[in-house]
Amino acid sequence: MYKTYDNYPDVLNVTDVQEILGIGRKQAYELVNSGVFHVTKIGKRIKISKRILIEWLEGGNSYEKAN
Repeated sequence: MYKTYDNYPDVLNVTDVQEILGIGRKQAYELVNSGVFHVTKIGKRIKISKRILIEWLEGGNSYEKAN
């Protein structure tokens, strides 16, 4: 059924973002590539801080405020 944020690792991948938000794979990739929050790319892998994603979901966006 539903998982809590605690069930996810501190560093998320696109599949985790997809599960958390309940969106499709294409939408998840569009979101992480949109620049609305910081992501780290390691080769072809995309990693997202769980803390950053949660802040963004709750309406705070430390990435935009820092830029």
